[in-house]
Amino acid sequence: MPKAKGKSRRQKYSYNLNRKRLYRSARRRAAPRIACSHIRHAWDPTKSVAQNLAEMGLAEDPNKAVPIPKKKLLGMEVESDGWEQGKKLVRKPYVVNEMEYEASLPEKKSNTLSRDLIDYVRYMIQNHGENYKEMARDEKNYYQDTPKQIKRKINVYKNFYPEEYKDFIVSLKQENMDVQ
Repeated sequence: MPKAKGKSRRQKYSYNLNRKRLYRSARRRAAPRIACSHIRHAWDPTKSVAQNLAEMGLAEDPNKAVPIPKKKLLGMEVESDGWEQGKKLVRKPYVVNEMEYEASLPEKKSNTLSRDLIDYVRYMIQNHGENYKEMARDEKNYYQDTPKQIKRKINVYKNFYPEEYKDFIVSLKQENMDVQ
């Protein structure tokens, strides 16, 4: 069956169409993206964002949740704006409790150095000791690091693996004693 006439033609650009409004309305209809798994599991898609957050005991607007007290110019007295009267019932307190527990856990230190960098630093210390200018002229200095860059890399290694560095230095001193 042949195509309808005129459909394969390029469409003319319509200057009168407001694309911003179309884009905004499409974004408004989309469901909110929730990063926290605790909130995601307790979320009720039939309710609004404000209702969901109020049920969980979370604030929709931080400016309203913790208001800045307004001071009088002369008396410097704090006015109350009636926030205490509008408290909502928290039906899902476990969400806040789980989030607080997760936040209280100590953070794992995931910083590590690459094996290549560790081997590079150990080679340089083993062959040149503390002479950074000599390290910069070494043939294994493939990236042509300056003496300051090499010193910085060695300091990073010292900070990441202090015990390993101490053991390495002690083993180097023992090797030097055995050689002499």
